[in-house]
Amino acid sequence: MTKLEGLEFWRSTLKGARYVVAPMVDQSELAWRLLSRRHGAQLCYTPMLHAQVFVRDANYRKENLYCEMCPEDRPLIVQFCANDPEVFLQAALLSQDYCDAIDLNLGCPQMIAKRGHYGAFLQEEWDLLEKMIRLAHKKLSVPITCKIRVFTEIEKTIKYAKLLESAGCQLLTVHGRTKEQKGPLTGVASWEHIKAVRNSVSIPVFANGNIQHLGDVEQCFQETGVHGVMSAEGNLHNPALFEGQNPAVWEMADEYLSIVQLHPCSLSYVRAHLFKLWHHTLQVYQELREELAKVKTLQGILEVNRQLKRRCQEEMASQREGDKPDGGLQFFHWICQPYVRPGPKEAGSEGMRAELPASVGGKRAMEDEEDGDSEFLSKNKQKKKLRNPNKTFDPSLKPKYAKCDHCGNPKGIKCVFHLCRSCCKKKALKEMSDCVGHRLLFKTKYEKALEWKNDQLELPKLLKKNLNDDRGLQKQAAESVV
Repeated sequence: MTKLEGLEFWRSTLKGARYVVAPMVDQSELAWRLLSRRHGAQLCYTPMLHAQVFVRDANYRKENLYCEMCPEDRPLIVQFCANDPEVFLQAALLSQDYCDAIDLNLGCPQMIAKRGHYGAFLQEEWDLLEKMIRLAHKKLSVPITCKIRVFTEIEKTIKYAKLLESAGCQLLTVHGRTKEQKGPLTGVASWEHIKAVRNSVSIPVFANGNIQHLGDVEQCFQETGVHGVMSAEGNLHNPALFEGQNPAVWEMADEYLSIVQLHPCSLSYVRAHLFKLWHHTLQVYQELREELAKVKTLQGILEVNRQLKRRCQEEMASQREGDKPDGGLQFFHWICQPYVRPGPKEAGSEGMRAELPASVGGKRAMEDEEDGDSEFLSKNKQKKKLRNPNKTFDPSLKPKYAKCDHCGNPKGIKCVFHLCRSCCKKKALKEMSDCVGHRLLFKTKYEKALEWKNDQLELPKLLKKNLNDDRGLQKQAAESVV
C-alpha cells in the first residue's frame, strides 16, 4: 500500500483533523485521550516517549503503547524524542503498527531535554535533523511529522521549516514560542511566525500556543490559516474546550476516573490530572489539596474527588443571586476554566522577548521563609514538612557556620587552614601539607613514599652484603673441614 503524504495524509488518514490534543509528558495517556475525544478532540498524540528507552526496554513499550489496542483511540500519532538517526528509526519501526504517524519532538525546552540533548536543543543541528527525518521517511510505512518551536527571526524559522519539509516531514506543528520562553518567561506565542510558516510550506501545519477557549481556536484559524489547532494546558484544565463548553469540574473528573478504572494508568498521572482539573477549587480547600497529594491508592483519589464535589455542590446551594466569582476568575472555581500562569510584566516586540519581573528575578531570599510558615515555603519544602511535621526551615534556628577564607562556603570545623574541603585540598596538595580535620595527608603519604623509595634503593646493597657474608661463612666452614 502506498504511503500517503502531505495534505492527502491529513485528509484521509487523519480525517482532516482540526482539533488536536498535544503530546504531553505523563499527561496524554490513553484514558485522557479517550476523555478528550469524547469531548471534541479529533486527533491525539501519545506522551513524549524516549526512543532509546523504547528500543531497549520491553516493559516501557508495553506500558506506553502495547498495553492494549483501542479502536476509539485513532487517529493517533506517537511522539519520540531522539538524537540518533538509527535509534529513532528502530523505535519508530517498533511502533508504526500501532499508530498513524511518528512525530519527532523538536519542541521540548525543559532542562531535562538540554541534558539529554533532544527536543528544542536540536534546532540548530540541521544536518543531524535532516539525516534523522530522511532516514525515517525512507524506511517507515507511516508518515513522519515534527513538532517545533520557532526562532526569534521569522526568516530563520521559515528556512528551518522548509528544511524539515524537504527532508521528508509530512506535517509540521509549530509552537509559536522560542525555546527560551518557558516558566515565568513563557509570554505570548507568536501567531505571526506560525502564519509565515503556513504560507511557506506545502505540507499541513498545526498551530500551538495561546489556546484557552474555543474562541481562541477559531481566532487562530482566521489569523494563521493553519489546518489544525493543538492545545495542551487549555485541554488539561478543560477537556471540553473543543466543544466550546465549560462543564462543572466534577463532571469531567468523574468521567475521567471512570475511564481510568477501565484503562488503568500510573497513579501519578491520575493525581496530576485532578490537580489540573480542580486547580482553582484546591486554592479554596487547601486541606484537600494536601490530602490529594498524600493519597497512595486510586480509591483514596476517588474519595478526595467525592469530597471536593460535595464541598462545591454545598457552596453552589448556598449561593445568592448576584454573587460573583472570587479571585478574578471568569467563572466560579468549580467550573472548568483555564489557568494563566503569572508571566512577565513586559514583553518585547512581537512577544518574542521578555524580561523577568522583579518578583521572580532570582531565588527566594532566606528572610522570605523566616518564620517557617508553609505559606512561604517552596513546594519541595512543603512536601518535606508533610513527611516530617517537626522539621523546621527557620534560618534563625539553624547552626551558624564560619565561612571559608577563600570561597565563602562553610569551612571545616577542624581545618588547620580555616578552609572548606575543596579549597583545603588544593592548598594542602600545593604545599604538600597535612590537614587532620579533613583527613588530607599529602605530607605524610609523601614522606612514606620517600622512605619506601629509599628502602628500595638500599635493598640491593643489603642483599649484596648478606650474600658476601654467606659466602664468607661457607669458606670458613670449608677450611675448618680440611
